[in-house]
Amino acid sequence: QVQLVESGGGLVQPGGSLRLSCAASGSIFNLNAMSWYRQAPGKQRELVASITRLGTTNYADSVKGRFTISRDNAKNTVYLQMDSLKPEGTAAYFCNAKITVYAYWGQGTQVTVSS
Repeated sequence: QVQLVESGGGLVQPGGSLRLSCAASGSIFNLNAMSWYRQAPGKQRELVASITRLGTTNYADSVKGRFTISRDNAKNTVYLQMDSLKPEGTAAYFCNAKITVYAYWGQGTQVTVSS
């Protein structure tokens, strides 16, 4: 069993910042890439950012230069620092972890960007 627990979501004004965290636990011996996805109401879930175990990162074009993904392998935790947030960033944010050929999801944390 693998558990992913996200935290850090909330309400923030446009231009503000939030930091999301996702802690993995359970059978995570072969934990590899970790990612953040988001899903806005009525839209498909989309990749926001990903990071491999060795630290290689990838970002959606819409967040490049504003979001930073990082991870602490000792804590099996991935972070998403979100700066200069825009209203279109309002969505449920989900953590994803790949272990061998399997992918696991967290329960999601809501981010609302509004004045």
